[in-house]
Amino acid sequence: MALSDMNTLTKVLAGLLAISAFWLWWVIDDYDKLSKDYNTATNQLSQQVEINKDYQARITRLNQLDIKYTQELASAKNEIDRLRDDIRNGTKRVYVKAECPAATKNSTESGSNEATARLNKAVEQDYLHLREMIVENEQQTLYLQDYIRTECLK
Repeated sequence: MALSDMNTLTKVLAGLLAISAFWLWWVIDDYDKLSKDYNTATNQLSQQVEINKDYQARITRLNQLDIKYTQELASAKNEIDRLRDDIRNGTKRVYVKAECPAATKNSTESGSNEATARLNKAVEQDYLHLREMIVENEQQTLYLQDYIRTECLK
C-alpha cells in the first residue's frame, strides 16, 4: 500500500470515527431526554392513579350517604302514607289538643258540654302534606350535613 492510500484510509477512518462519536453523543442526549420524559410521565400517571382512587372513594362514600338517606326518607314517607291511609279509613284521627266549649244556654255550666276539637278532612290532608315536607327537608338537611362532614371538612 502506498503512503497516499494510507493517508486516505486514515482520513476516512477519522471521518467515520467523528461521525460515530457525533452519532453516539446524539443517541445519548436523546436517551436522556426520553428518560426524563418517561420519569415525568410515570410521576404524572402515579398522581392521576391516586387522584382516581380518591375520587372513587368519594363516590363510594357519597353513594353510601345517598342510599342511607334515601332509605330513611322512603321509610318516613311510608310511615306518613300509612298514617294517611289510617286517617282515611278512620282507624286513626288527627286531633288538636284543645277544648272547644259547645254553645250552651246556661252559662253557669262549665265543662259538661265540651267537645274534642277535630280537624276537617282538607286540614288533615294539609297536615299530612306538611309533615311529609318537614321529613323531606329534614332528610335533605341531614344529608347535606353529612356531605359537608365527609367531603368538605376533610
